[in-house]
Amino acid sequence: MTPFGAYARYYDLLYGDKNYQREIEFVSALIKRHAPGAKTILDLGCGTGIHACALAQQGFKVTGIDHSAGMLARARERDARRIAAGSAPAEFLKADIRDFKLNRRFDAVVALFHVVSYLPENSDLEAAFARIAEHLNPSGLLIFDHWYGPAVLTSRPEPRLKTFENTETKVIRFATPALLANDNLVDVRYDLLIEDKALGRWEQFAETHRMRYLFWPEIKSLLSRHGLRPLAFCEWLSDRAPGEQTWNAFTAAIRLECA
Repeated sequence: MTPFGAYARYYDLLYGDKNYQREIEFVSALIKRHAPGAKTILDLGCGTGIHACALAQQGFKVTGIDHSAGMLARARERDARRIAAGSAPAEFLKADIRDFKLNRRFDAVVALFHVVSYLPENSDLEAAFARIAEHLNPSGLLIFDHWYGPAVLTSRPEPRLKTFENTETKVIRFATPALLANDNLVDVRYDLLIEDKALGRWEQFAETHRMRYLFWPEIKSLLSRHGLRPLAFCEWLSDRAPGEQTWNAFTAAIRLECA
């Protein structure tokens, strides 16, 4: 099954414990520090629109793109609630981050919650970063988080079981990872059991998400090939250098004037 197919229906419940507010504050601070005049933001792999809508709430003009129609439907529903409350709208478009073309540029591009790690092949990374460079204004800012290779290889992915529920639905998720060390990849199989509490019914489905972990030398080389200069490489939500326990790191880069 394609990642974020049926999974999209339960995405917000599955990540209801994620501290989105802290992430938005962190990303906004990075934008203010490195691109203080930024007004427009392109959100790659925007999912259900939580980051995009929060950034729009802060006054940015935000465009989000995602390949999942199910995720975009939820993003538009979330944005409609904001608009009804008097907020300026965001824009949500269906596109693949490897081959989109919007014919306009942005002051900042963000790719959050491991979007870049969903690009498993070198050709995927090259295509996506070419599109990013094309859509960034000169001196525009790129921020993306990603799995960090040394931590993945040191602590190794392990099976996990989590349960999530609200008044309507209960979800039991089994995550079974398979490390493909020679390819810098982890295949994570998600098996989900879902209870519809009103009907007393259960359903089951599975998806496999192929995740790529990255190393700093390849990130620097990738940025350089696409006219981007690194500004920061740290633990996610921190200014500390990533280490062997840092699964989630982030990179900030600026588009060179002459690129």
